[in-house]
Amino acid sequence: MENKISFHPKPLINPYIGSPRILVIGGGVTGLVTSWALLDRGYHVTVLAKEWASYGEGPRLTSQIAGALWEYPPAVCGQHTDIISLHHSRRWCMTAYRIWDAIAADPELVAVSGVRMKKSAFFFPYAIPDDQVQFQKMLDIEKSGVRGFLHSASLIQHYGINPSHVVADAYELLAPIIDTDQAMTWLMDLVESKGATFVTETIHGDIFDHELELRQRFHADVIINATGLAGYETAGDASCYPIRGGLVRVINDGVGFPRVDAALSISADAGYGANEIVFIVPRSDRVLLLGGISEPHQWDLDHRLDTPIIQRMRERCEDFLPVLKNAQLDPDYPLAQGLRPFRGSNVRVERELRRHGDASTPLGAAVSRIVHNYGHGGAGWSLSFGCAEDVLHLVEEALNDLPPRPMTLDGRNYKSIPDRKDMARL
Repeated sequence: MENKISFHPKPLINPYIGSPRILVIGGGVTGLVTSWALLDRGYHVTVLAKEWASYGEGPRLTSQIAGALWEYPPAVCGQHTDIISLHHSRRWCMTAYRIWDAIAADPELVAVSGVRMKKSAFFFPYAIPDDQVQFQKMLDIEKSGVRGFLHSASLIQHYGINPSHVVADAYELLAPIIDTDQAMTWLMDLVESKGATFVTETIHGDIFDHELELRQRFHADVIINATGLAGYETAGDASCYPIRGGLVRVINDGVGFPRVDAALSISADAGYGANEIVFIVPRSDRVLLLGGISEPHQWDLDHRLDTPIIQRMRERCEDFLPVLKNAQLDPDYPLAQGLRPFRGSNVRVERELRRHGDASTPLGAAVSRIVHNYGHGGAGWSLSFGCAEDVLHLVEEALNDLPPRPMTLDGRNYKSIPDRKDMARL
């Protein structure tokens, strides 16, 4: 993928008049990165979204609220358990790692993109080798190609973790950490400079039911569905559901406490339980994020700073890293909350499997030209470029009207949640 995209404002391959036209529905990180990849492949691209990144007092996109710490799957929120997704996500995340790392290596790109490589440490209440799944994940990370890997219990003291906190082991690596507000602005500007057209519009109902009309109206040869949680409507996918998250934002300028310049985490499956985790991430040179929570099937964004689960979240971080007791809230934006876009089988990067028309007719049913890229849960930034690369291949299939195939693992289509032995084998 690294040689298929360009960081420059012009497309890697210039389209000609007859180049295929792609309609991308969705204006979050998934839609924009996918659009970037398509533009550099030489396609004409229109990006349609009901709303775009905003920076005022109103709601922000899920892509902006996200912690945007690159993670090797499964992520610390503990909900990415689908065996097919886990298999593909290891490849997707490393593609994204290499590209974010390349961006962070260019000082000019760092200044405009908000992408930086920082240390990211993960802590455990037991010796990691004692847990088969966590030990295998750590070994996979070590050999994956990430930079700066270190496994040592000495990290506990190095980062000033509370000695009375139940932490026994740790490892760290260099990981992309992204200032999402800055990065979304940069992505939109980059995609526009490469030739994309932006359309603000809300799509109602299943895109499949409106495919012909949308393709005619936008002169589109293929449609990409990158609508995140809205996949329950736009793909007729009843398995889509939210996992509500929240982050307290505090000032990280080195005045009230020593500046925290590394991400510090205890994952849900290694610490407090499925819904409450430790997630401390430097957002920018000024702001530190304190999290986190994972509340499945909760649609309302009605938490406040004094909501008990938010209070516990902050207290958990302060107990873990005591210097945070002196932290002052970000007065402009103290609490961020959003809905992680999950689905029953987690990430979906595949062609539309339904066909138009009657299969019993002489010509058979028509193959759809919709490509889905949604359901990334809490890993949209981590999987972005890897998923976009697969979309490029699926678009080529769709343009040739090849029969669509469901996502599988080794020719088998797993639907159930794997047990710990399955996860360790992946």
